[in-house]
Amino acid sequence: MTSTATPNVRLDKWLWAARFYKTRSLAKDMIEGGKVHYNNYRTKPGRIVEIGAHIELWQGFNKIEVVVTGISEQRQSATIARTLYEETPESIVRREKQAEEHRMQVLFAPHPDNKPDKKQRRELLSLKHNSDL
Repeated sequence: MTSTATPNVRLDKWLWAARFYKTRSLAKDMIEGGKVHYNNYRTKPGRIVEIGAHIELWQGFNKIEVVVTGISEQRQSATIARTLYEETPESIVRREKQAEEHRMQVLFAPHPDNKPDKKQRRELLSLKHNSDL
């Protein structure tokens, strides 16, 4: 019997080590909530990750598709974590398109540079109160 060189790492631990999620419990919740698919199927947090596996996951409003290229059970620097996976070209294009759409939406819904001061808040509240009557 020969032992394999790659360690057996749970999916939630791998997602945490690859820096997709900030905590293992958050990674576990995302997996259990159906936001992570392993080889196009919903899975459990205890699933053992294999090199070459296709993982689809949601980070905020972005859907990211990656192929596992390395396995680690320790969370290390972002540059090392980036070597554990390779994002698919379709995922990169989709993510860049969504980022551009988000930038365009911000232009049409501008935010003030600063919050209103006490006098301005009073004026806004009185205006709102008077318009409700």
